Amino acid sequence: MKKFSVILAALLALSFCGCQGSETGGEVSTSGTADNIGVAQGSEDTENTTAAETDNSQKEESYMEKYGKLLVEMPPEEILESKEGVNYPKFEKHTYYSQTAERDTPVNVLLPENYSEDKEYPVLYILHGYYDNEDWMARDVVHISAMLTNLTAAGEAKEMIVVLPYIYCSKDMPYCTGMDAQNTLNYDNFINDMMTDLMPFIEENFSVAKGRESTAITGFSMGGRESLFIGVSHPEIFGYVGAVCPAPGLTSGTGDPWMLENAQLTFGETSPYLLMISAAEHDGVVGGNPSHYKGIFTRNKNEVLWHSMSSTGHDASSVTPHLYNFMRMIFQ
Repeated sequence: MKKFSVILAALLALSFCGCQGSETGGEVSTSGTADNIGVAQGSEDTENTTAAETDNSQKEESYMEKYGKLLVEMPPEEILESKEGVNYPKFEKHTYYSQTAERDTPVNVLLPENYSEDKEYPVLYILHGYYDNEDWMARDVVHISAMLTNLTAAGEAKEMIVVLPYIYCSKDMPYCTGMDAQNTLNYDNFINDMMTDLMPFIEENFSVAKGRESTAITGFSMGGRESLFIGVSHPEIFGYVGAVCPAPGLTSGTGDPWMLENAQLTFGETSPYLLMISAAEHDGVVGGNPSHYKGIFTRNKNEVLWHSMSSTGHDASSVTPHLYNFMRMIFQ
């Protein structure tokens, strides 16, 4: 893993140059347990701001500020454990036809413990990283089923459907062959597969609550880059957007085909209820890249819930605490 991380970091630096750095907006601290947790808000010209406008008692608390108070650096160990007498659902493998890739494509789906066609459930899409597939997030080491089932039983999270897609999307290449422009474009191409085929498949085959208030997306590493890309591209669909240790290169202003201009990394007037970015302080793969994204979002006047982890790395050890916080905050 160490050798892979070193190679990955070097290739990312070469392929996605110009995206490191930290430009942050002002932070409003929350009641989280660590000093490095907070809501970063976009900077604005305050020259003509009146006293009433600056009085926090006159300002309505945002969704992100309200639920950001739940944020903790790490989840309690007991929430990850399977309890005796509790039925923990398993991910089920399905396939759908992707018109974008022109092939049958696998997807894992986790239904709530007491799933019923008589109810409609919100949906959380979780995207895997570079070189991985739809099974990576379904592993026991990530703890999705145990954690979500325990949170739901305790009333700390809503019942939801969890979808783990295969996000490498190409007509000519069935799987990732390396870190280069073409492979990156194939990951970026998943946005078309998701809109055209995956989401319709989920909505047709499961009892889904539609609307941005019932649709969330997050991802790890390359999946985090893609969740941000999809979120800003379709803010009318995704009301909750997250990323943990997101891969660099989504923006840099170089004009490369897979990159957005910095000014495009914004939700405009359709802000998500929640935008949460999680980062590992000792991430040897993407380094400080998450801070770069936070800086661009805040500079573009988007509110960001920032989650920094001091004891995790570029692996499942960061994904689990991110999902623990994210799942407790969405669909509330």
